[in-house]
Amino acid sequence: MRETDSAGTLATDAAGRRITLPRMVTIVGVAAVLALAADVFLPLAVAMLITFALSPLVSVLRRRGLSKTLSVILSVTLAFLLIGAFSLVVALQVGQLAQNLPEFQANILAKLNSLKESGQGGGLIARVTDMVVAINAEIGRALPAEAGAASGPMPVEVVERSNALQMLQNIVGPLLSPIAMTGLVVVVVIFMLLERDQLRDRFIRLAGSQDIHRMTEVLEDAGSRVANYLLIQLLVNLIYAVPIGIGLWLIGVPNALLWGVLTLVLRFVPYVGSVLAAAFPLFLAFAVSPDWSAVLWTLALFGTVETVTSNLVEPWVYGSRTGLSPLAIIVAAIFWTFLWGPLGLVLSTPLTVCLVVLGRHLPQFEMFDILFGDEPVLHPHMRLYQRLLAGDATEATFAAEEALEDEDLAAWYQATALPALLKAQDDRDRGVLTREQELRLAATAQEMVANLTALAAEEAQAEAGEDADAPPSGKGLRVACVGGRWDADAVSAAMLAQVTGITGAEVRSHGADVLAPARLVDLHPEALDCLVLCFLDPSPSRASLLHVQRIKRLAPKMRVGVVIWQLPPDLRKTPDAALMPPPATREKLAEVEEIGADFVSTTMEEAVAAILKRAEPRRIDAPRKRAALKPRRRAADAA
Repeated sequence: MRETDSAGTLATDAAGRRITLPRMVTIVGVAAVLALAADVFLPLAVAMLITFALSPLVSVLRRRGLSKTLSVILSVTLAFLLIGAFSLVVALQVGQLAQNLPEFQANILAKLNSLKESGQGGGLIARVTDMVVAINAEIGRALPAEAGAASGPMPVEVVERSNALQMLQNIVGPLLSPIAMTGLVVVVVIFMLLERDQLRDRFIRLAGSQDIHRMTEVLEDAGSRVANYLLIQLLVNLIYAVPIGIGLWLIGVPNALLWGVLTLVLRFVPYVGSVLAAAFPLFLAFAVSPDWSAVLWTLALFGTVETVTSNLVEPWVYGSRTGLSPLAIIVAAIFWTFLWGPLGLVLSTPLTVCLVVLGRHLPQFEMFDILFGDEPVLHPHMRLYQRLLAGDATEATFAAEEALEDEDLAAWYQATALPALLKAQDDRDRGVLTREQELRLAATAQEMVANLTALAAEEAQAEAGEDADAPPSGKGLRVACVGGRWDADAVSAAMLAQVTGITGAEVRSHGADVLAPARLVDLHPEALDCLVLCFLDPSPSRASLLHVQRIKRLAPKMRVGVVIWQLPPDLRKTPDAALMPPPATREKLAEVEEIGADFVSTTMEEAVAAILKRAEPRRIDAPRKRAALKPRRRAADAA
């Protein structure tokens, strides 16, 4: 009953991850509402982001003994004073830059003319300059001609006089919207911080009070990830922007303070922020410098700071990840920018982090974690199974070699390769694999095993070097590993043979075709010490298991074992793995022992240990069994 419930739960979870048409319609509808009601949701999103950032500061002030109201007011005042000071610096620097634009324009034209006269740039600058001059000349000649040829009345422009009130409206009107939005954000942030506990309780009650433990994890995970992201990103941006500002000032680029501050902000934009921050100073360095030295120094400055920050500062500072994949950050930036413009670009990463956290803890949102999360969405054995089905032995080998840097061959076969083959067995039993897919999978897996021969030899040399005085544990043993029924069984036999060969034993692997009565002699059983039948089927038929008796009668001095591969315990709970009920396992193992096998195993480690065990084979007392059958036959004849 427990296994049935587990399977039902796994099936329900798997169904919950599917992207259905109603879910897609819901997502599109929510996105449309967010875009149409941007004036409502954008201030709330900005306020939520600032609330996440200020929550740790409020908590620190509360621990210092300040009241909640005073802590919130101090935190909000400090935050918006910093934002106001930043805006003032930007406005002053932009005004100063606007005054110097005519001088910069003259320098640019002079530099272009000098490039044209010197012939540098392969003639490209000259052609561009000539084209611009020609267009301006044609426009200048065309305008007077059209004016002289016109026979109609001259156009008259009516200029209305405006009073002081209208002028004030024209000046103040465009400023009202951002000022109103800023004030609204300030008020919302204050109340969110004041009612943080009540908002948390309301969210838990809305989501379901029966899952308080899960909702607590969601809130703590989302809050910590967003707050850590903002604070750590701010620290990294400061480390990046301060050298940029000082370096631009030393180089002589105008308004170095402005570019340092803008670099601090633009670095919040994923990936393209550093490029945008470097574009304006490079243009100014080109405009103000009579030669190319300022441009080269500016380019070297940004390149050096970016290299140091990306390779040293960020790996050291980022103690916790955002939980987003690199591609998800780019896609999220495009999506939120499309919805909410530049502010959406800044908010894209924190908002997507919240969605991923919801998906990590709530089944209803799990597809966001699958689409945007940075954790693998498929188990390694499922990725390997997919590559084997696709016939990609190269990528399967690369994945194996990467994993074998941290674990030995037997462990990887047991944890990844054999579960992939067991998944293939499960699909074969369900009838979803075609014969072509079966052959391709088996051939690709055999190629992968063959590609790992060199790594197996290196592992054997390493084990021999660790204990050079003692001979290898399998030295002198002659073993054959045989696939029980189909091609994938032969692959598992090849894996077992390769691992056993590391111990120094002489091992060969074969397919199930050698089990035919006419071909058993091809195994040369008289020259073997042990033969192992390998089955991926969790319940091999009795006819397949009776090969044990036939082989033992043919070679009574040879040990014969059976391996019925099983998944590791941690994989039996996953929805993408084949499950085998424990009662059926015990019954099948007991049947194998009753048939007369010398040993029966379910894992790679157990199988290798049983092969290396130098014991006498079990005897099958065939005459006594036939004698026991005679009374039954006589009774049947009498009846």
